[in-house]
Amino acid sequence: MRRVALIILSLFFLSESLSAEGIYAEKVNWHILQKGLEKAKLEKKPILVDFGIIKGCPRCDFLLRNVYSNDVIVKKINSDFVPVFIDLSKELTPAEKALGEKYDYKNDCLLLFLDSEGNVMRDPEGKKLCFIDKVEPDVFMKYLEHVKSRSLK
Repeated sequence: MRRVALIILSLFFLSESLSAEGIYAEKVNWHILQKGLEKAKLEKKPILVDFGIIKGCPRCDFLLRNVYSNDVIVKKINSDFVPVFIDLSKELTPAEKALGEKYDYKNDCLLLFLDSEGNVMRDPEGKKLCFIDKVEPDVFMKYLEHVKSRSLK
């Protein structure tokens, strides 16, 4: 009986983590949106939000192979950001839908850089850091560095 209870408890925690963390890119410590927003606010960290599809999307596959598997990038994301993955192949929560609609995602893949309060960050030219296409690893790292430096101010 005790073993069954432990298995059920383990499955509960595993299902919670599989909702966002570990299933898209194993090296990145993904969070679900609500927990990510709370963590970012508490820790005063910027947020990386990826609206994506786990399999079958060229943009998402590129990010998995070239960005989220790059140890240097992963280390920076996990230490300096709160990464949030929103799986577009599943039904979105009202908060996920609202965030996507706020930045005109049209139910398609989107990458956002947000401050710890959930507001979209801007690049040095003042453009919103919202991407619907793939981002090359070197460019991605520059955005991470820019966002991190902006969040320290």
